[in-house]
Amino acid sequence: VFDTSDLPGGVVNIITGSRDHLIKYLTEHQDIQAIWYFGSAEGSKFVELHSVDNIKRTWVSYGISRDWTSSEQGQGEEFLYHSCEVKNVWIPMGEIFAN
Repeated sequence: VFDTSDLPGGVVNIITGSRDHLIKYLTEHQDIQAIWYFGSAEGSKFVELHSVDNIKRTWVSYGISRDWTSSEQGQGEEFLYHSCEVKNVWIPMGEIFAN
């Protein structure tokens, strides 16, 4: 499906394997900027602890199950908060001189 889509290469990466085995390498990887982890409480703690090195954004469940098909849990403000990142750009306009 992705071969015939308009998405450029590298936009979607699918990694398969055991969740708790892969999460060690994903959290330590310096080019990954965000992780969503919905698994055990121990795995959630590991993700948050090891994502600090490069200030990786995380969303974890601490072992609490989530119904992604529910309109309340699978969409809405909480989902948008974790799936979007707003960046501000400051453009300096001239210089300020102090007397």
